[in-house]
Amino acid sequence: MGEKRRPQFFLYIPPNMPLSLPQLAASRQQNNMKTSLFFLYLLSLSYFSVVLVFGTGRSEGKENPFTAKASLIRYWNNHISNNLPKPPFLISKASPLNAIDLAKLTQLANHNSLSSHIESFCSLANLFCSFQEDSSKLDAVVKGKGDANFAVYSSKNFKGYGSLRRGGIDSFKNYSDGLNTPNESFKKYSRGSNAHSEDFTSYAKDANVAIDNFTNYGSSTTGGSGGFNNYQERVNVPNLRFTSYDSDGNKHKLSFSSYSSETNSGSEAFTNYGKKGKAVPAEFTSYSSNANTIGSSFAGYGVLGNSANDSFKAYGDSGNNPRNNFKIYGLASNLGIDSFTSYRDSANVGADSFQSYARDANSGKVNFVNYGKTFNVGNSTFKEYGKGSTGSTTIGFKMYDLARSFLDYAKKGVTFAGYTNSSSKETSVNRWVEPGKFFRESVLKQGNVMVMPDIRDKMPRRSFLPRGILSKLPFSTSHLSELRNIFGASMEGMLENALTECERPASRGETKRCVGSVEDMIDFATSVLGHSVTVRTTENVKGSKQEIMIGEVKGINGGEVTKSVSCHQSLYPYLLYYCHSVPKVRVYEAEILDVTSKSKINHGVAICHLDTSAWSPTHGAFLALRSSPGQIEVCHWIFENDMTWTIVD
Repeated sequence: MGEKRRPQFFLYIPPNMPLSLPQLAASRQQNNMKTSLFFLYLLSLSYFSVVLVFGTGRSEGKENPFTAKASLIRYWNNHISNNLPKPPFLISKASPLNAIDLAKLTQLANHNSLSSHIESFCSLANLFCSFQEDSSKLDAVVKGKGDANFAVYSSKNFKGYGSLRRGGIDSFKNYSDGLNTPNESFKKYSRGSNAHSEDFTSYAKDANVAIDNFTNYGSSTTGGSGGFNNYQERVNVPNLRFTSYDSDGNKHKLSFSSYSSETNSGSEAFTNYGKKGKAVPAEFTSYSSNANTIGSSFAGYGVLGNSANDSFKAYGDSGNNPRNNFKIYGLASNLGIDSFTSYRDSANVGADSFQSYARDANSGKVNFVNYGKTFNVGNSTFKEYGKGSTGSTTIGFKMYDLARSFLDYAKKGVTFAGYTNSSSKETSVNRWVEPGKFFRESVLKQGNVMVMPDIRDKMPRRSFLPRGILSKLPFSTSHLSELRNIFGASMEGMLENALTECERPASRGETKRCVGSVEDMIDFATSVLGHSVTVRTTENVKGSKQEIMIGEVKGINGGEVTKSVSCHQSLYPYLLYYCHSVPKVRVYEAEILDVTSKSKINHGVAICHLDTSAWSPTHGAFLALRSSPGQIEVCHWIFENDMTWTIVD
């Protein structure tokens, strides 16, 4: 005889129901079940915590009803009114938290205590977090007793490393190369040393999301040098912090060569860099060349410096939308020399801001040669430039283009030599726009051959958060300090970038929302499209960066003009999507074939935007397709782990 079926009971208390009015729900399983032990389970609800006693038995393959994933499935069933299969690629992004961990972490979130359990939170919830390793755990070599050669080495915390060293050299070669998320902290590194040199060669090359923090680096050093060569080359999202770097240094030479070249969408911050330095030369050569949307902030750079010599050579050349902010640069410096040679040459748009630049300087010299010979004119603002300068301060501009604004600059000692409009559109646009990233609708025809861009997801793997935890976390730039306390100071730049984009006003005709849970994504999609919706993405990444042949093409909703909700990842500790809806699109599914064998290798999803009149004239699509807003439609593939929602066909 089979095992006798046993009834299973559990206590359910809705969050809006007083504790004195519980609902007792009894559930009898219809299938064969093995009921095993009972245990006490602490479940944290919105207004109070309650202890539940229930059986763990369930039929094989059934999801525990108290996990985050089970909650999502119920939400999907209640809010999407069709019986289409749930998309595995989206459901797999649900929080992996089991019932017990979900309850514990929800309770911590309710009490604002997640920061004290951040490592457990990040590990259990599959988040992207940055932790600084305890320096006491480092071995004798890392503690820096003698010269060190760190080759094929990765993600260490160099705290108080090399302090008070006399001579010697540390070499970081092939350090953290090819890692997904290298995280290094150089805190109080080489502080107070004498004639100590550091060489960073091929550092964090080809990494995905790199986070480096140089805090109090080289403070009060005398002599020696620091060399950054091929530093973070071809990194996807660099995030670098140079804070109090080389402050009070004396003749400690710094060289940044091939620094952040060919990087994508990152930021570098130089704060209190070279402050009160004496004869501290810094050379930036081939800095951020061919980078895409790089942001550099030089705040408090060279303040109160004495005889500093800074050279920016081939800085930001051929970059796409570079943004540099020189704030309080060279304030009250003495006998300083700054040279900007081939600065932003052939760059595409972007913006530079020079605020309080060389203010109150004494007998300094600033020379801009081949400055801003842009492919598309950018915007540079000089505010309080050279104001209050004394002595023989000389500022020279040679081969400098138009569209610049000089506010309150020094009337004396400023020379504009050969000031020309050297903007040109003869440069190849494909330098900034990857082939195949944007295309015309007519390309989506069976038998056509085209280049598929790199559609691989380069973001770190993360999961959504359950709504109960997500709702307790702040999410705005006004609460950035609270988020920094939770996730750590090293994540601040990443947090701020994502929040700023989420808070950006919607474009004309656009409806947008950033979502950190699948439930929030469902709510946004159904608010725009109704409850009978489905979601699609490109099946895999085969065909990336190579020629492909278009196979059978199917227009969604019969190929008629429709609207959709597209969702794109943002870099954030938990999985965060920027979702937006724009009117007048057509969505297609297309078989992707190998050009030689004609065999199917992928199933692609593409979206064509028919109304581009509100797009920026500097959008990459218009550079690639040689057009302008409102003149053409623009199509693109849905990349790996991005997605688009439509009304059910």
